[in-house]
Amino acid sequence: MDDHELYAFSRTRSAPYELVKKTKELGRLQALQFGAGGIATSADAALMMQLGCDGIIVGSGIFETQDPLATARAIVRATQHYNDPDVVAEVSCGLVKAMNGVAD
Repeated sequence: MDDHELYAFSRTRSAPYELVKKTKELGRLQALQFGAGGIATSADAALMMQLGCDGIIVGSGIFETQDPLATARAIVRATQHYNDPDVVAEVSCGLVKAMNGVAD
């Protein structure tokens, strides 16, 4: 969309033009997006970040494992280095079994 089309679009949606323009520039809404629910492994955490989340919320994925501290450290590192498959693989190795899912 050029600027004229963008302006017309904002008018038909009753949305502020500057907000529509900024959304187009960013390629997404100007809202923080968090992933939560079902994140049980460091690979899950990295995937959520790759999918565009600004952050993740993990609860039982950490606290329902046999080693919550090691799991938390792995998830934090995978989240920080989500675009580096070597780091994600490294922190994922040697962890205890992830939490049980609904089907387990």
